[in-house]
Amino acid sequence: MGQDLRRGGPPGGADTAGTPPGVEQRPAGPPKLVGIVWGLLILNTLGSAGAKTIIPLPRSLIQLVTMGALVAAFTLALALNLRLRIRPSAYVLLLTLLLVPSLISSLQLESGLGALFRCTRLALFVGTLWLLTRWWDGGLTFVRHHIRMYFAVLGSVAAGAIVSPGAAMPETYGGRLVGALWPLTPPQIGQYAAVIIGLTVLLLVGRRTDRAGATVVIVPSLVLLAMTHTRTATLGLIIGLVLAIGSLILTSAAARRFFTWTVLVAVVAAVGFASALRAWFLRGQSQENLTSLTGRAKVWDALLAAPRTTGEKLFGMGLGDKSFGGLPIDNSWLAVYHEQGWTGVTLVAAIIVVLGGVALLRPPSLPRACAIFLISYCGIASYTEAGLGDASPYLLHLALAAALLAAPAPATPLAAPAVPRRRVPRWAQDRR
Repeated sequence: MGQDLRRGGPPGGADTAGTPPGVEQRPAGPPKLVGIVWGLLILNTLGSAGAKTIIPLPRSLIQLVTMGALVAAFTLALALNLRLRIRPSAYVLLLTLLLVPSLISSLQLESGLGALFRCTRLALFVGTLWLLTRWWDGGLTFVRHHIRMYFAVLGSVAAGAIVSPGAAMPETYGGRLVGALWPLTPPQIGQYAAVIIGLTVLLLVGRRTDRAGATVVIVPSLVLLAMTHTRTATLGLIIGLVLAIGSLILTSAAARRFFTWTVLVAVVAAVGFASALRAWFLRGQSQENLTSLTGRAKVWDALLAAPRTTGEKLFGMGLGDKSFGGLPIDNSWLAVYHEQGWTGVTLVAAIIVVLGGVALLRPPSLPRACAIFLISYCGIASYTEAGLGDASPYLLHLALAAALLAAPAPATPLAAPAVPRRRVPRWAQDRR
């Protein structure tokens, strides 16, 4: 990866010019251990259900690793922030409020004891984010942590495909790429690839990384994304980048050039490779199967038609595995309605509205563009993927957007040094 992408700071080092005398410089960036905390949060949200791996991994072992990563992340974040210095964050506050309907519905035990376990997990997840808000300053440091960790995850996927192509592209998933070393599904891999491609492209447009470093990330990730045949991730990547780069067009010549060339390449590809693109998009499915969103619509209709009490409509059935009748819900809004009721849906909608509103009010900048990409991607993916109501990669993407939209820490005036009193000789003192 490029020099600036590795360094974690702006080109040329810290900006110390123009600091007025008697004013303390802004606090230094987050310590390296904060990146480890962020990586542990990502490890926790990788999940424990997916394809069969080359070496069978018991689900209990995977859950032990992921939950252990969350406990370690919270402990390390607490050790780094023993004085509990936190910054105001509407995003984390709304997530904290989301714990209320989650706990109310989970205490009824309609989803079993696992609901209380998931509430504990969500509470630790939110608590770790609160501890990390101390270092949310609108910089790009967490973007680099995000790219590095997910690129490492994709590296394990690529390694599994090289070691055992048959296990990495099984017939049970229609020949789509899965995780052969760690149980990852095609939508998960597609999501991770799309997110780091989008963020790396924006860093390249903003000249925060060089072309060689960006190529190392973008090209392999594009190959893995194509091998997953994930339509949601592809559309989220395209639309998210259009919105993000569009927010920079008026202030960045590089963004205007990139946007122009991208449009030209897209037109040529649409004309010259229309049949191949259509075949890739359909994935061998019939028009009827595509219209029903690969059977998702049937699950959605059954979920909405199920009878519910007033309490279940308000607070849901408790945190579960995002399924209904043994089938995945695959829609964040319906999953939140099922598990946390209309209260949860309202809070999740408030999260998207608040983050989107703050992004629109910020002046054009690279951090703002990255936040717009993440918010729009999560909004698009929420239609066919679940995860906005529980600890998940989508909540981490939105947490990164909140960190990018945070105001920089204000510089504080230095305390005026105490001036020692001049001792007056006794003979010079005024004698009365």
